Amino acid sequence: MRRNKKEPPIKIISHRGASGHRPEHTLASYELGARHGGDFIEMDLVATRDGALICRNEQEIGATTDVADHPEFADRRTTRTIDGRQVEGFFAQDFTLAEIRTLRAIERMPKIRPDNAVMDGSYGVPTLEEVIELAFSLTEELGRPIGIYPETKNPAHHVAQDLALEPPLIAKLREAGLTGSEPKVPVFLQSFEAESLQALAETELPLVHLLGTQEHQLHHTTPEGLAEIAGFAHAIGPHKSLVIPTDDEGNLGEPTDLVENAHEAGLLVHPFTFRSENHFLPVNLRSGGEAKDYGGFATEYEAFFETGVDGVFSDFSRHAFLAREYFLDPQPTN
Repeated sequence: MRRNKKEPPIKIISHRGASGHRPEHTLASYELGARHGGDFIEMDLVATRDGALICRNEQEIGATTDVADHPEFADRRTTRTIDGRQVEGFFAQDFTLAEIRTLRAIERMPKIRPDNAVMDGSYGVPTLEEVIELAFSLTEELGRPIGIYPETKNPAHHVAQDLALEPPLIAKLREAGLTGSEPKVPVFLQSFEAESLQALAETELPLVHLLGTQEHQLHHTTPEGLAEIAGFAHAIGPHKSLVIPTDDEGNLGEPTDLVENAHEAGLLVHPFTFRSENHFLPVNLRSGGEAKDYGGFATEYEAFFETGVDGVFSDFSRHAFLAREYFLDPQPTN
């Protein structure tokens, strides 16, 4: 079922920016995501030792920065337990913001995205404030609102380290005019942890409960679980397999009733994460090339758009944008 052009458009959430084209969580990636048609700059937030909020996909920064090449930080390598998982490496919480400023971003998946790896060392690690400033400047330049979509990453771990993410996030948003019912640009706040979202409720901004595929989270995909989420959040961000799973052969299967049930509960649905490479696509949508080559991503987008989702997290904002344009206004065939 195609949407009427007058209906609210499907939002394109630039996942860590245009991370299929630039190393993720860099200002260059965020900017390109917007220029490629993204409606929101999506970022993960972690805290430094001095409480600054920086944009990294995890507290462990060794996989996405050149910190291992800095001999002055060699003694910072350690092992920490994060959400019950033992992780070895370098952790943002052990660095000041000034020290983070000396690091450069590297591509997290160099084998899948070798073109991005060529840009290793070209970009620094941005702060929340810098992303807000970028959203403002792009909104003015592009003549359309470019929103922000921050995630509190491992918030319980941060609380345990006396580095709670929510107070500085609220303070920075308020300082920038991004709280209340009419923020200067659109904002969604997201987390896998309900407690973090509840701590952010005072912002009066829409809250998104992220849902993974772990057994303990599947209750939230039931009508009863969705009703619970609707008591404190405005949307869900489910793993895309919860909307359309793959079958036993890895092919794209049939939709579940999650979107319908979420809408019935009054929740928007923004599934994650859409990627265009064969490596990430269902088997029946892969091309005959290598893992890094593009497959039939447009078919995947259309299948999800047909379910009625309200937005998509995408590493390739341009691909999502073009798929949305066609879905909303398909060209006539001869």
